[in-house]
Amino acid sequence: MDFQPTPELREAARLTPEGRPVMRQRWSGLLFLHWRIDEALLAARLPPGLYPDTFDGSAWIGVVPFFMERVRPAGFPAMPWLSWFLELNVRTYVHDEAGNPGVWFFSLDCDQPVAVEIARRLFHLPYEHAAMKARTAGNAVAYDCRRRIAGARNCRFEYELPVDAAPAAADSLEWFLVERYLLFSSRPGGRLYRGRVHHEPYRISPGRCAAWSTEPLRWDGFPEPAEPAESVLVAEPVDVRIYGMERCGR
Repeated sequence: MDFQPTPELREAARLTPEGRPVMRQRWSGLLFLHWRIDEALLAARLPPGLYPDTFDGSAWIGVVPFFMERVRPAGFPAMPWLSWFLELNVRTYVHDEAGNPGVWFFSLDCDQPVAVEIARRLFHLPYEHAAMKARTAGNAVAYDCRRRIAGARNCRFEYELPVDAAPAAADSLEWFLVERYLLFSSRPGGRLYRGRVHHEPYRISPGRCAAWSTEPLRWDGFPEPAEPAESVLVAEPVDVRIYGMERCGR
């Protein structure tokens, strides 16, 4: 029997973890697009020991393009070419059998081959090689991604960076979607891992998105929504500490 996350567990996940981080990085140009998704469909795609986390009676799936900056092992300087790249995630929200809330990634597209291989090996995350490019002009971002698989089409996002951003209101849908500091991953065979990240709470605002794509959902085997995202958010940059993965669950 699994236990639903309590307000106390949700708040505890936001605390600074004990120990030292293994990596540091900065996330910027963040766009969060979210749709409701059938909970049973989602549950069938999760490994044993994880369950859909719901808000307003619904499970949610997100597409999140952003910029990875200053990525480096803790204690080392950022390096040209290696430390700056693009990433696009397909993600959902889950909890474990103890009710700890977190993120489950169905994919993480990336245009830095070294980062893809390191993340697969050290963090057991489903990174994918992709051709990506992005351009920022003033407050506007044009962002393109195409996974390096047969039949993949280019997906494009055109959006504006945040204005008058503020932390999400407690217990709101926005808080549920963005305030996530625990991630889960698994190895072949179903062995489950979890890791912590820490940063200041996101400062967000409603997003203005002139072009959007559900192609990343198709790449991951999900039906593509016909309607624009129900939740569109943009966030200011955050400096992030990444902690090591530990085995959990069964």
